[in-house]
Amino acid sequence: MEAQPVGQWLDELASKASTPGGGAAAAMNAAVGAALVSMVCNLTIGKPKYAEHETTMTEALGKAEDLRQRALGLAADDAAAFDAVVAAYKLPKATDDEKQARSAAIQAALVGAAEVPLRTAALAAEVVDVAASILEGANTNVISDIAVAASSAKSALESAVVNVEVNLASMSDEQLRKETEARLAEHTPAAGRADALVAQVRERIAR
Repeated sequence: MEAQPVGQWLDELASKASTPGGGAAAAMNAAVGAALVSMVCNLTIGKPKYAEHETTMTEALGKAEDLRQRALGLAADDAAAFDAVVAAYKLPKATDDEKQARSAAIQAALVGAAEVPLRTAALAAEVVDVAASILEGANTNVISDIAVAASSAKSALESAVVNVEVNLASMSDEQLRKETEARLAEHTPAAGRADALVAQVRERIAR
């Protein structure tokens, strides 16, 4: 994804343009969650008080940085996938051959458009899990940010689910729809894990 100021990206999101849209926003939420995990790790690593957790934090930092970059890539991929769907719907349909070609192109584009948020859902679930892995040894001054990371990842996951579903609704291949739904179901339990992590953080804060 091309680097640009956050304000400029939000301006594009708010504009009349169809992309970036909800799918890209989902991926960006996942990127925010991953970035917060990195922040907590960076504020923990090197502090003597948390030395016993150094290895865990270092490993989590590497994972979070990878997830953040992948999430940014998914934001760009989502915009491209949606543009492909729009382009397919704009194909000519004056003749039977054109109608058949257009229909095939739309179905192919919908598959691609569903695949990107499916990957976003999987990535969001990874962000939840890496956030959970650092709670025990994190700098206590920033544990609230672990909860925010989990909340951001949960939002990304739920948003990605909706974006998969909206594309599945227009797909004609029933077998492919079922397969995609099954793949998506593998990642949705992470929403519950995110809620549990937020609850754990809030409990610690309240002590």
